[in-house]
Order: sequence, then C-alpha cells, then structure tokens
Amino acid sequence: MTSRFDGIGMTSMRTRARMVERLRERGIRDEELLAVMGSLPRHLFVDEALASRAYEDMSLPLGFGQTISSPYTVARMTEALRGGRALAKVLEVGTGCGYQTAVLAHLAKEVYSVERIGALLKRARAAFRDLRLYNVRLKHGDGQHGIPEAAPFDGIIVTAAMTHVPRALTEQLSVGGRMVLPLGTQEQVLHLIERTESGIRESALESVKFVPLIPGVVS
Repeated sequence: MTSRFDGIGMTSMRTRARMVERLRERGIRDEELLAVMGSLPRHLFVDEALASRAYEDMSLPLGFGQTISSPYTVARMTEALRGGRALAKVLEVGTGCGYQTAVLAHLAKEVYSVERIGALLKRARAAFRDLRLYNVRLKHGDGQHGIPEAAPFDGIIVTAAMTHVPRALTEQLSVGGRMVLPLGTQEQVLHLIERTESGIRESALESVKFVPLIPGVVS
C-alpha cells in the first residue's frame, strides 16, 4: 500500500531519483546528502496544490512572503556546510516550511532552528512529528540573534538574505565551524564563513536569490 510519504506520479520515488540525478549533473558530490534528499518526501513540505512541482529544481511559495528553496540551493548550501565532515550541532536561521531542517536532521546529531513566523513554525513542527524527526529543537524568535543559549554550533545555515554577517552568529560558531549564508540585496552571493583559531575566513561561492531576512517576530 502506497503512503503519502512515498508519493505517486510526480511525487513518487522515481521522481525523487530524477531530482538526485539532476543534482549530480549540477556538481553535487556528497553522496550521503544526495541519499537523504532522494528519500525525503519534499512534497509534504509544500501546499498540496504545488505537490506535483515539489521535485522540480525551483523555489516555491509558502505564503507569508516566504519560499522553499530549490533542491539545488538546499543541496549546495548543505554540502558547503558539511565540507566533507560529520555535523554534531547545527543552527538554522529561518525554519520556513522545514524542508532544509529535515535534510539537516538526517545529517547532524542535533538541529536547532529559529523562525520568526509562528504559523510557519507550527506547520514545520507538524511535518517533523509526522516524519518522526526527534533531534530538531525549534524556537520562535528573531533569527539574526541566533540561539545563544544553545551555542556553540559547528554549523550555521541562514536561509534568508542578509546585508552583512551578524556578529551574534559568528560568536555562536565554534572554532573549526562553518556558516553558509546569502549576502546582498538586489545582487546576492552565497558566502562561506569559517571560524579558525586565528579568526574568521570568508569566501564567496555563487550567485543566489533569497527573500530578505526581516527582523522581529510575528505570530
């Protein structure tokens, strides 16, 4: 019997396999990450009316002025965050629908995620419960402040565009840790921040397009 997790037609396992092959063609090499994305039911994280497009390489609207990132963007950011290493404790700024969170939950021991929009957080929490993801800790709050009480993190991922790297987030990054985030307004570039014994090292990865990070909290 097929469950809603397996999907049918355009949400089937075969469709997910095609998505994974497209990611390989675009240069994603992390096989553990690709296996996670091939098994995770992305269609559960989008509106039912958009489920048939869930595995296309495009962002989709979530409401509240937010989007779910394209599969390639999720894969690129996660691969850069991992950098070929195992992740212990990760902070995600911007839970959104929870898809990126779920990918991280399969690759890290603990995932802390903060979201400013309460309605989105509620939706994500329900998805995590259905998928039995018990290593995710959610917080309703202003993402630019991170979650200092849970720091340090060996990985931080930001899923909304910032104009600069917040000091609050770099201070929550452990030595040897990595942070991946989009920077810019009209023209945005994905950046990798690495905290070393001697300080912060920053490198630009590629052009991206994200909604801007908005301060404050809404219910």
